[in-house]
Amino acid sequence: MIRLEDTFIAEWNQRLLQFPEAHILQTTQWAEVKKQNGWEPLYLYEGSSWHSPESLALVLRRKISLPGINFSVLYAPKGPVLNWSDSAAVARTLDALQDLCRAEKAIFIKIDPDVLLGTGIPGTDSDDPSARGLALQADLSSRGWRYSQDQIQFRNSVLLDLTQSEDDLLARMKQKTRYNIRLSARKGVTVRLGELSELPMLYKMYAETAVRDHFVIRHEGYYLKTWSEFLTAGMAKILVAEVERQPIAAVILFYFNGTARYMFGMSRETSRELMPNYLLQWEAMRLARQLGCHTYDMWGAPEVFDESDSMWGVFRFKEGFNGTTTRTLGAWDYTAHPWLYRRYTETLPRLLNLLRRRGLKANQRSLND
Repeated sequence: MIRLEDTFIAEWNQRLLQFPEAHILQTTQWAEVKKQNGWEPLYLYEGSSWHSPESLALVLRRKISLPGINFSVLYAPKGPVLNWSDSAAVARTLDALQDLCRAEKAIFIKIDPDVLLGTGIPGTDSDDPSARGLALQADLSSRGWRYSQDQIQFRNSVLLDLTQSEDDLLARMKQKTRYNIRLSARKGVTVRLGELSELPMLYKMYAETAVRDHFVIRHEGYYLKTWSEFLTAGMAKILVAEVERQPIAAVILFYFNGTARYMFGMSRETSRELMPNYLLQWEAMRLARQLGCHTYDMWGAPEVFDESDSMWGVFRFKEGFNGTTTRTLGAWDYTAHPWLYRRYTETLPRLLNLLRRRGLKANQRSLND
């Protein structure tokens, strides 16, 4: 693929908008966020001209130095971006990414485009496979790509169609969900837009949520940088739920290319019986419609659709809004160095488990300070 000249990077997001499925994690804002963790962004395109690219790929590169040898790892978050129905464009883009992996002496390159494998829950009447996604899955396997053990982003999600009216959106929800939305409002919960100055407060609430629900988050600076990057670019909004002017829950809504995404949510232990998260989701959908979005992405569904999956409880909450469960291709890795890749993938899970244990303890300490 052709590396974009620095003078054209300011046009990157606008070029992404030429592709209906372009994801917010392929934007320059996400590249700036990842720089703080040691990733270098590569802006790449395929085609005869930058002004009409066939495909785009924001590829993040992290260098790894070992005694006597230097390697890197490459990752195109929710990319590359192209018309996946164009088999010739797909072949040229995958060829170019494989060449990039070899040229960069990378242990692997990872991609995880939002290409549908199907909708609905496998093994149920709602299951509807996608021929295009299944064909791409087979193509990747035949090229030597491997389904990754490290699924960085959620592979599955729940999407709602915002082109319908508010009345229709409500009518499609499960009765209990509608009831909880109205209950929350009756019990005095209000929702307002938040401000940049409230980000430290939101982080503390997010850390409280992480400790309560047993998931690991990064340090405060990472989230303040992430949230402020998109808020100042006009690509995110804060919604805060309050009772008697006291914040009890919040959502940070990201939006780009017609899709709004519920990527960050947080709540306090107090007042949970007032169901603020139901009202927050409803107000986030209403706001997304006002922002001109056609789709609301609830950001995450189980990898395995049963109670053994850690996402099952959250998924049951999301199911109440009666969106479409989507299953995508997930992350796939290509390597030109199978031995190094094998060693890397054997070591990574142990390292991640160690970091998770340390992260949970750090979150708890931050709440006690």
